[in-house]
Amino acid sequence: MRNARRFGRKKVALREKYLGIWQEFTWEEYYQHVKWFALGLRELGFKKGDKLAIIGDNRPEWVFSELAAQSLGGVSVGLYQDSILKEVAYVINHSDATFVVAEDQEQVDKILEIKKEIPKVKKVIYYDPKGMRNYRDPLLMYFYDVVDMGREVDERNPNLYDRLVEEGKGTDVAIISYTSGTTGFPKGAVLSYKNMINMAVNLMKVDPRREDEEYLSFLPMAWMGEQMMTISSALIACFTVNFPEEPETVQENIREIGPHVIFSPPRIWENICATVQVKIMDSTWLKRKVYQLCMPIGYRMADYKFSKKKPPFYMRILYGIAYLLLFRALKDRLGFSRIRHAYTGGAALGPDTFRFFHALGINLKQIYGQTEIAGISCLHRDDDIDFNTVGKPIPGTEIKIAENGEILSRSDSVFLGYYKNEEATKEALKDGWLHSGDAGYIDEKGHLVVIDRLKDLMQLSDGTRFSPQFIENKLKFSPYIKEAVVLGKNRPYITAIINIDYGIVGKWAEDRLISYTTYTDLASKDQVYDLIAGEVEKVNRDLPEKMRIRKFVLLYKELDADDDELTRTRKLRRGFVEQKYKDIIEALYTEADSVDVEGVIKYQDGRTQEIRTTLKIRRM
Repeated sequence: MRNARRFGRKKVALREKYLGIWQEFTWEEYYQHVKWFALGLRELGFKKGDKLAIIGDNRPEWVFSELAAQSLGGVSVGLYQDSILKEVAYVINHSDATFVVAEDQEQVDKILEIKKEIPKVKKVIYYDPKGMRNYRDPLLMYFYDVVDMGREVDERNPNLYDRLVEEGKGTDVAIISYTSGTTGFPKGAVLSYKNMINMAVNLMKVDPRREDEEYLSFLPMAWMGEQMMTISSALIACFTVNFPEEPETVQENIREIGPHVIFSPPRIWENICATVQVKIMDSTWLKRKVYQLCMPIGYRMADYKFSKKKPPFYMRILYGIAYLLLFRALKDRLGFSRIRHAYTGGAALGPDTFRFFHALGINLKQIYGQTEIAGISCLHRDDDIDFNTVGKPIPGTEIKIAENGEILSRSDSVFLGYYKNEEATKEALKDGWLHSGDAGYIDEKGHLVVIDRLKDLMQLSDGTRFSPQFIENKLKFSPYIKEAVVLGKNRPYITAIINIDYGIVGKWAEDRLISYTTYTDLASKDQVYDLIAGEVEKVNRDLPEKMRIRKFVLLYKELDADDDELTRTRKLRRGFVEQKYKDIIEALYTEADSVDVEGVIKYQDGRTQEIRTTLKIRRM
């Protein structure tokens, strides 16, 4: 309301690429859509305290729906767009959602298939009508029909919406955000407006956002990191939020928009890094030579920055030449030519990937936080970046380390508790401190160093302690390795289960005339094992003797969220994976050279396929 009054139709608030054209919504239009949809929802029976579940890709209608529900004193609940039926039913039922906003035919089909399992749901409102013409279920309603209902209510009672909004308080519940659920079903973190606003205000005390900035919203809106930028920060700082045409066109849309700020989890940064490396391998001899000459210069400049040393004059000259020859064009190709601040969060990012982006001149900084603290508690400052740490607490946040090494946080952004889970709330909140479940320490510079999840820290049978995540991140810097599971708890040595990157390794194989049919076939090739062994050897060189990988196996399938092996934010469900592949793990600790496996691959539509194969075990 404040922004609509201030900017009216003079400033673009949201922009979406639709049918090849960027469609714009001014602040006034943004406000009107929220108001009319809210009043339409109210006519349908949505009332204060009700929950509105939303599922779909990042679209303006998601934002309209979320703010509309909140305008009425309701609560929004986001679902990941690739959630399978079991997950959708669980979140809708657990959150007590009475209305669902679903993007398109695909998401509507999910809801209709589980209709009998979600008896509390009164209406399912969709906003992409493509393919919906012959749907006659009385549960369904078109988004813009609800908007029209609301417009009529507004004409009859023009002050109603303002009164409804003014009834709200900062301490009211704004959203229930479901955690990634690395140990089972996700928990619903209850967050207030005060939680969300304080986080955004304090973040901007470190990195001020400007009204003329552009931001591309492409990460799942159900994730707290995207809520932090698209909702909280955008409403306070008034920058323009852009939505891509499709998830597949994100890279193209980033280049078109040239955002000033970008926020992505490590997996995205690792993918970009791997893609650049592969493109260079495929380029001409001259381009490869320029890359090979310029990157070491970039790395040296990045190291000067990290060590807070002023580079000598000749290095600045060399970097200027390298920038003109390589870095400027590469940043433009990636869509990063106007980037002021780039953030990574949600998990640890490997130091090699960090150095790569700073070598290009991209100001990539680590964010540390969690859903339960509205997204962020620590951040690197521009002049104080150390890729081994996650920076210092943002203003208004206190960090301390418990006796067992657990990271504890306290701020006005700490959540109210877990929905319908008092036991988990008591474990997470003690004396006002949020228990993160992460192990870490504060270094001599006051930076927080995150080691790993407390429950995931391991030690070998001889007592050598190690962080599997640290080694996994080093492995994933390779463009050929997509995922890795490092093992060794109470074992004599460290081993790994590795996923190849099917697209990149497939291209590598085609260039060498190596024929293959499927992922399983490609991952079993001796040449591919040799390729990955070379990548593992590079990682081993940087590790202490006892922390080196002694054996590895290439898994016959990709680890997948649909198989419950990863969360929807691509975090490893380590306990589940270790249980599922225990026969493979046991074989890694015998003298065997191979292991016979029988597995089941589960598809998103519920179909399954049995697979029988033999996996080779490679010794290093």
